[in-house]
Amino acid sequence: MKTIQENDIFVHESSYIDDNTEIGEGTKIWHFCHIQSGSKIGKNCVLGQNVNISPGSIVGDGVKIQNNVSVYKGVIVEDDVFLGPSMVFTNVNNPRAFIERKDEFKTTTIKVGATIGANATVVCGATIGRYAFVGAGAVVTKDVRDYEMVYGVPAKHKRWICKCGEKLVYSSSDKGIRMICHKCQKRYDAVLENGYVCTVSPLIIE
Repeated sequence: MKTIQENDIFVHESSYIDDNTEIGEGTKIWHFCHIQSGSKIGKNCVLGQNVNISPGSIVGDGVKIQNNVSVYKGVIVEDDVFLGPSMVFTNVNNPRAFIERKDEFKTTTIKVGATIGANATVVCGATIGRYAFVGAGAVVTKDVRDYEMVYGVPAKHKRWICKCGEKLVYSSSDKGIRMICHKCQKRYDAVLENGYVCTVSPLIIE
């Protein structure tokens, strides 16, 4: 198989692209990847070495998938997501080699701008929120909220982070709880529940 470089798509000669796949312009697919029939990959993505995209998987635009990642059926990866090296998705909660459970696959959604660190595991059925950050080696067993950073085994809340990836800190305001990023100065509204911040959203209007 020869290297494919047409319509601004690059596929290394060692990779396999099945029939009935959709790959957006500007996408680069490197060594030893397999893009299986029925999968969709958006524009301007980068797939590192040994990436597998299973049938029925959806990958948005601007996604970076590092080495040794498999995106299984039922996984939806939205735009501008980063999947770190050797991170793992699962697709069924109680697998057995001798029991067929393909009809029990659960949907896992990674929302816009989220990051999943190297060697993290995301158990099927979870939703990773917009611009959330899952630290390296974490095991995610439940949903992660927008702009939330989690890590550990199992993954737990550690802090709130900005769209740019920096830590958010409290900022005094007479208009309610606010948080701010000292790196880019972006400000956020925060909602309290039982004395703790439960949701964070970008501040649009003062």
